[in-house]
Amino acid sequence: MIEELLQHLAGDAMVGILVFQTVVLLVVVSNATVLARPQRERAVSGAPPRVSLLVPARNEAANVGACVRSLLAQTYPHLEILVLDDRSEDDTRAVLGRERARDDRLVVLAGEEPPPGWTGKNWACHQLSHAARGDVLLFADADTVFVEPNAVTKIVATLDASRADLLSGLPRQVLGSLGETLLVPLFYWAFLGFTPLAARLVWRGAPAARAVGQLMVFRREAYDAVGGHAAVRSSVVDDLDLARRVGRADLRCRIMDATDIVACRMYRGGREAASGFAKNLFAAFGFAILPYVFVWGYLAFAYLLPIALLILHAALPGRVPIQPPLLTATIALSLIQWTFTYARLRLPLWPALIYPVTFVAFLAVAVRSFVDGAFRRATWKGRAVERPPTRWV
Repeated sequence: MIEELLQHLAGDAMVGILVFQTVVLLVVVSNATVLARPQRERAVSGAPPRVSLLVPARNEAANVGACVRSLLAQTYPHLEILVLDDRSEDDTRAVLGRERARDDRLVVLAGEEPPPGWTGKNWACHQLSHAARGDVLLFADADTVFVEPNAVTKIVATLDASRADLLSGLPRQVLGSLGETLLVPLFYWAFLGFTPLAARLVWRGAPAARAVGQLMVFRREAYDAVGGHAAVRSSVVDDLDLARRVGRADLRCRIMDATDIVACRMYRGGREAASGFAKNLFAAFGFAILPYVFVWGYLAFAYLLPIALLILHAALPGRVPIQPPLLTATIALSLIQWTFTYARLRLPLWPALIYPVTFVAFLAVAVRSFVDGAFRRATWKGRAVERPPTRWV
């Protein structure tokens, strides 16, 4: 029985994994190709649109100063900068006060406590949207830095060139600790590997609309048409749910490679990275148990089985069969996927070369996300995160 199982895993199962790996690689390459590139300023008739730069900030004293200074350095001519202090418990308000004293173009808003049914960030963004006067709403996280003074100019030009209603960007991820370096890049690998962005260019109704909350740019009329953050008030993954609403409204959603113009240190330390991803992973599946378990189970099977068979074959000579061409091909395809993605988005390459370790670390976070979601006990930045009940499908 065991010998038959091992024969199957080394043969037919490996062929299935090879086909799966090939499809994923094709998706990765197509996505890397269709990512919008930052455009230079384009000649347009009439005045450029007024842009509202909107930053929600809760307990961001370590980040918000650099973020605000990078926004104030922007050369775009029609700009307002609004930062909302979301009832921070650290020195965020004091940092914003100092930046405001240096440059009165900065508008600092005092956030109100979220009403029942709202997550904190969605409520903060909702308040910002009501205060904004721009034709274009650019939401940026407080841990982002606009590394070029013409970054907003390029973003607006890209919004115009792509004719997008929602343009979201993939910033360059700044990685400090070992934990961050292992966990954070895998988010980009999953994004490029399992979201067929090209489908939206062929069929606007394709269910592949995505966004990254670190950088989201809406035309004001599109934001209002989909209901804004009020429509996703209880969502833990507001970026994903807003993009889905844009897609369902038959509006145009594009993803931009923003690694040259925006940087972000998403988390500070491996523990914070694990907590942040644990908050979001199960939520991205709508707290549906069977799809979540199936996807993570199959990914573990596809990416870890070839390595496991190789290790067992070396440890137990003659007892664990392998087919070297199949095994080599599956591992090679995995390495190509990971290294291509990491190189394309300017991430360190060495974690891609040890992708089984990276994947196991993220798999542990996925299990934690499931446990936290099932028992509805997650917190983020000092607030309990309300979650809807879990469901089977």
